[in-house]
Amino acid sequence: MRRANLARCLLLAIACGGAAGCGAVARPAEAIHSVALADADAFARLRDAFVAANPGYDLAWHAGVRDLSPAQQDRVVFVQAVHDRAGDPQTAPTVGDVLLVRAGQDWRLPGAGAVDLLAFAVPSPLPDELPILVRPDWDPRITDTPGGCATETGAYRRILLTWKPEVGPYVLHTLNAHRVRIDDSFSHYHPADGGFDEFYLVQMAGPQARLLTSTQVPAIEARTVTREQAPALIQTQPLRAGQLVYLPRGTMHRGLGGALVQVISVPGFVPRREIGVDHHLWAINVALGLLGDARLPFHLVAARTAVVK
Repeated sequence: MRRANLARCLLLAIACGGAAGCGAVARPAEAIHSVALADADAFARLRDAFVAANPGYDLAWHAGVRDLSPAQQDRVVFVQAVHDRAGDPQTAPTVGDVLLVRAGQDWRLPGAGAVDLLAFAVPSPLPDELPILVRPDWDPRITDTPGGCATETGAYRRILLTWKPEVGPYVLHTLNAHRVRIDDSFSHYHPADGGFDEFYLVQMAGPQARLLTSTQVPAIEARTVTREQAPALIQTQPLRAGQLVYLPRGTMHRGLGGALVQVISVPGFVPRREIGVDHHLWAINVALGLLGDARLPFHLVAARTAVVK
C-alpha cells in the first residue's frame, strides 16, 4: 500500500507544472453559448454576451443575402453557406472564405444566388495590405499547417488571419481565424487575463463530432476535484453544421469526432495563451482512482507534460 501511494505521489508531481501552476487561482469562465445560427433569439443572447465582454466589437448574422450595406466599422465576414449560385467557384466566394469589408464600403455578391454570412465588426481599421477576399482552399499562399487543435500529420488546418507573419501571409491582431478539421484536439483554455475569446463556426460535422467543455479550470489546475464533483466537471455537446459556439476566456474546451470548423479568436491568437490541462485531468484520475466510464476524458499525448502554445 505504501509503495502504491508513493507511486501515485510521483505521478502527481510529474503532472504538476502547468502555466498557472498547481493550486493557482484563476478567474472563473463566463457562460458558454452554443446556438443554431437560424435561432434569432439565441443568437441575440450570444451577441449580447460577446459585445459586453469585448468593447468595440460587434457581431451580426446575415442569412440569404446578396449584399452588405456600408457600416461605420471595418468587418471580417465569414461565408457560412451558398444558395443557388451558378458559376465558377474560383471567381465568387464559397463556404470557408472570408470577406474583408472596410468601413463605408458595401459588398455585392457577383453572379446569381445568395449567401449566409457571419460578420464581426472590429474596433480598428483593417491593414491596407489585406486583400478583399481570403480563400483557404484557393489561395496558394495558404497551405495545411498542422498544430493547435489538429496536430496530426496531414491535418487540414489552414490559417486565414494570423497574429504572426511567420505563420501565415495575412496578419491581423484584432481577430484571427483558421479553418480546421478537428478529430481529437487537446484539452486547453485561454486565460481570462491576457487571453482571448474563441468561436467555433461549424461548417461540416460527422455523426460523432462533439465538444467537451468546462468552466471549472481553477479546480482542474488546483486538482481540488472530489469523486462526487468529477462527473459534473466536464460537459459534452454534439457539434452540428450551422452551429456557432462562443467560448469565453477561461473556458476549457476540446473538439472530437470530426468537425470542419472556422476557429475564430478575439482579439487575435496571442502566443503562449493556449494552456493545456490534460496533465491535470490525468492526475485527477490517478488521485481519485477513476477508471472506465468514471474517468475524466483526456488527450493521451498532451497529458505527458504541461502544454503551453
